Amino acid sequence: MGPTSDRRPARRDGITATPEWGALESHRRVWGSRSLRELFRGDPGRAERLTFEVGDLLVDLSKNLITEETILGLVRLARRADVPGRIEAMFAGGIVNVTERRPALHVALRAPADQAIVVDGRNVVPEVHAVLRRMSDFCDAVRSGAWRGATGRPIRAVVNIGIGGSHLGPAMAVEALADHVDRSRTFRFVSNVDPAAIREATHDLDPAETLFIVSSKSFTTLETLTNARAARAWVVDALGEEAVPRHFVAVSTNLEAVRAFGIDPANAFGFWDWVGGRYSVGSAIGLSLMLAIGPERFRAFLAGFRTVDEHLREAPLERNVPVLLGLVWTWYGTFLGAETHAVVPYSSRLHLLPAYLQQLDMESLGKSVDERGRPVPVQTGAVVWGTPGTDGQHAYFQLLHQGTKLVPVDLIGFARPAHDPDDQQDLLVANLIAQAEALAFGRTAEEVAADGVPPELVPHRTFPGNRPSTVILAPELTPSVLGQLVALYEHKVLTQAAIWGIDPFDQWGVELGKTLAARVAPELTAAEPPELRHDASTNALIRRYRAMRGRA
Repeated sequence: MGPTSDRRPARRDGITATPEWGALESHRRVWGSRSLRELFRGDPGRAERLTFEVGDLLVDLSKNLITEETILGLVRLARRADVPGRIEAMFAGGIVNVTERRPALHVALRAPADQAIVVDGRNVVPEVHAVLRRMSDFCDAVRSGAWRGATGRPIRAVVNIGIGGSHLGPAMAVEALADHVDRSRTFRFVSNVDPAAIREATHDLDPAETLFIVSSKSFTTLETLTNARAARAWVVDALGEEAVPRHFVAVSTNLEAVRAFGIDPANAFGFWDWVGGRYSVGSAIGLSLMLAIGPERFRAFLAGFRTVDEHLREAPLERNVPVLLGLVWTWYGTFLGAETHAVVPYSSRLHLLPAYLQQLDMESLGKSVDERGRPVPVQTGAVVWGTPGTDGQHAYFQLLHQGTKLVPVDLIGFARPAHDPDDQQDLLVANLIAQAEALAFGRTAEEVAADGVPPELVPHRTFPGNRPSTVILAPELTPSVLGQLVALYEHKVLTQAAIWGIDPFDQWGVELGKTLAARVAPELTAAEPPELRHDASTNALIRRYRAMRGRA
């Protein structure tokens, strides 16, 4: 088999002390003598039985280092961890974000209007649909030209200013759905506080035709407000102070701060504490996406999420695709010791998907204590990474095929292109399928030698195989399919968190560095050398930076 770690739990309690866990640990040990070649050769029906469907997504798990016995063992573990109970608690508005004492109800963002999801005695679904109607009316006005800038000219460019989920979700989705975007307008996204980012986003735009969406729930996020102020100054310099209300809208619930900035609170679109940033693309955070693809396609996007949501609640665990995907990822990280997981979309439109999934997965599962504050005795979240194929094949695929690390891979592709020639799409998907085959089965030394390769080169051209991959295929990259794909990974994350007993909806790990930055920033800019009370390295860096800026 491929390289693995023999990591063992540091202690035995909770889920790791259960018979189900012990059975999987025993099962894990048999993999030292098994190979995917052997499994496929001995089981002609393997591919069919280990391929699953949800909505438009076909998910082939057959080239993973699993058997049906593995899946049954993982499903038993999921039941022991009460994954079904976690799922129902989330949909019922339970306090599943335990450290912040909140529900996590991103599923309410795509719930049908007649569904009831109650939080604190109030059905939140009507509120969700009220915001969606306001978004739809606003987007129709901008797209039709009824909403105009301060000089009376229509909006030709939209710049979304946010960070984290307020940036990655809409940016990823607008790029992914570029074939469905209104190309008469330009859509750009700014998150980095680097001043070059906002300058690059605006340098060739006309302020009279540009609309900014400032996305910050609290309207206090330092990076977002810094960029928003720079954008405001750019508009004011060109059009005057009175232009601000026609060129800025907000996605926020802090109406006082919105008004102080110069945005009419009537043009502020709110969302709720029970929506985490990385789960928020279906909320008002997706306003730029709705502007790009239109309200009807945005509704199709939400319907795609809902398809997977309903499957998650209704399908038995043995056929529940997001649960199975989460269990397979858990098998690799927790039992086989894989520390990273690659996601490789064979679609240039999805080039931001790995970055989006990095936040979704690593911010949710990058936890070392459980919900009760106890150290987790096993490896939790993976390092998620990837780029579009076929580019990756000429870069890191060397390590995937012949390296010494176990790196499971998700390969994502589509049968039909939006506009490209069919033969070119055929070549793209041929690469995806061939890579999955090569990773799984490799090439033996005997096969290499039989091709006439010189003996001294045979070791270099031998592929060990047994490198696992999951293939996800869909007919076409549509708004609905994108929603299905994102929901698949959202609920994969929920499954893993339930197994480990961690809270996937908080993100305290992002706070410390931001807090310290607020302390360091004035020390960098002070007119006189400040008294520094950091460690020696930090103090030295501050002094060096000040010297480079002529402030020593």
